[in-house]
Amino acid sequence: MRLRRYLLAALIVATPFAAQATADADLGSGHASYYSNEFAGRRTASGEIFNPAAFTAAHRTIAFGTRVKVTHLGNGREVTVRVNDRGPWGRGRIIDLSYAAAKELGMHRSGTAQVKLTLVRD
Repeated sequence: MRLRRYLLAALIVATPFAAQATADADLGSGHASYYSNEFAGRRTASGEIFNPAAFTAAHRTIAFGTRVKVTHLGNGREVTVRVNDRGPWGRGRIIDLSYAAAKELGMHRSGTAQVKLTLVRD
């Protein structure tokens, strides 16, 4: 009987954490920009070679390899990118995207967009 109570109490306490662990985490909103193709072939901060055709991004603090969903707040389009570089260093920017990611979002002509970042959990 005691064991049942302990298990029930543990389940009640753990339930909010289990729900939180499976939900995607909001990483904030702000302006995104994208890398110029002139950086193609150069090394990123993670050591990878930058490929404008890959769905990658630069963020100041998110760990390398982390997948982030980027939502264009102006048109609702979304893309998932993998962080492999540091930046952006432009004032007021929260993420730099590869050209492929920017094109998928529809921001490749304007160069910037207001976006929302969400952590993608596997």
